[in-house]
Formats: sequence, C-alpha cells, structure tokens
Amino acid sequence: MTGSYAAAFLIFLGLFLIGGVISFAKQGLPKVLTGILGVCAALAIAAGVLRWK
Repeated sequence: MTGSYAAAFLIFLGLFLIGGVISFAKQGLPKVLTGILGVCAALAIAAGVLRWK
C-alpha cells in the first residue's frame, strides 16, 4: 500500500459517481445517462485500485 493521493481521489470520485447513479435512477432520468455515469464510476474505481499498488 503506497498511500497514493491520486488513487484515493479516484476511488472517492468513483464512489461519488455511484451516488449520482443512485440519485439519477430514483429521479427517473434516462437509463442511457445513468448507464454512462455507472460506467464512468466503475472506470474511476478500477483506475484507483490499479494505481494503489
């Protein structure tokens, strides 16, 4: 564990975007927009996890 600030930021960003996905889904916004946001969240979390090592 290196404690990289960039990795922590990417993971935080991914979790923030997941919150946006949940919010968009509750509001009934278009599923395409929610899906794109979900993919971005997954990519941010994956990048943070890969950068952590």
